[in-house]
This record gives sequence, structure tokens and C-alpha cells, in this order.
Amino acid sequence: MTPIRVDAATVEPVSVAELRLYLRLDPDDGGVEDDLLAGLIAAARASLEHAARRILVPGLYRIVLDAWPVEGLLPVPLSPLVALVRAGLAGSDGAVTDLPAGLIRPGPDPVEAPCLQCAGDLPDLAGRRIVVEVRAGFGGDGPPLPAPLHLAVLRLAAARYEHRGDEADDAPADAARLAAPLRRLRL
Repeated sequence: MTPIRVDAATVEPVSVAELRLYLRLDPDDGGVEDDLLAGLIAAARASLEHAARRILVPGLYRIVLDAWPVEGLLPVPLSPLVALVRAGLAGSDGAVTDLPAGLIRPGPDPVEAPCLQCAGDLPDLAGRRIVVEVRAGFGGDGPPLPAPLHLAVLRLAAARYEHRGDEADDAPADAARLAAPLRRLRL
């Protein structure tokens, strides 16, 4: 099971204005490097999402399953898990029939052990697939982004701006240290 992001990140955890201020860039330069800064923020966020195994911006994700989870519990690799948006069965024609409310619901710990629980009489799949859409990520309707992760995005983007190939960059190690206390562990 691989969750697929359905929508693109609309708001990064650090704004271009925040990064410009952190870098002490000239406010009257006309924003000539704003596209570069936006790209560095997105790259820093993606690196930290990988390092922390957490979703730093809110998003909609789709999960498709071929069978009901064993014992009715489906661990979801999206932390924090914010909400179940839709659950249904997709036929071979692609049409999705919604499942009754409450049949699938988020588990009790959406941050440290995100999962979906299936309860009640689960329908026979009969060649259909289970389609689940969830919202996940910090910000938006989810919990606020922890300060260490915000700082890590800011510092990693700033370091990549300052060290554009001219000298060694220890920013990834620094960002990893900031993200370490919040990193989700795998068994």
C-alpha cells in the first residue's frame, strides 16, 4: 500500500518572506531570487519529510487496497493523520460506491501511530478494490507544525542558499538533528 498524494502542497511551512528575512536579503531587490527561495523551501521541506517520516504540509492522500486489513487495522504511513475524507469500493469500471459511515474510521493516535480501523460487517469485495481518501499533515485542519521542524526547514533552505556549490554544506546534518526528536520510528 502506497498512499498517493491527490493534491499539491499549496502552502509551504516557511514563507519566502520568512526566508528572505532570515537571510537578511535586501527588501528592495524586487524579489529577483524569490523563485529560487521558493524552490529551496520546497526542497528543504521534502528532505525533512523524508528524515522525520512526517507530513509537514496538509494534503489529501488516496490509498487503494485489494483486501480488507488483517484484524481490521490498517497502519497508515502518514503522520499526522487528520481525517478520513472518503471510503468506498471501486469496481472494474472505476466507479466508486461509498461505504457506510463508521465502517472505516481513524485510529486513536493520529500522530504517533496513525491507522485506520475497520469495524462492523465488512462487505465482500467481489473483485472490487477499497479506496480510502484521508487528509494528513501539519497545518490546515491538522496540528500546528512543531517549532523544531519549522526551524529545520528554515535553516536547511538558508544553508542551501548560502552554499550553492562553493563549499561543504553541513546543513543536512543540522536539519536531521532538529528533526530527530520528532522522527517516527519503524519496527
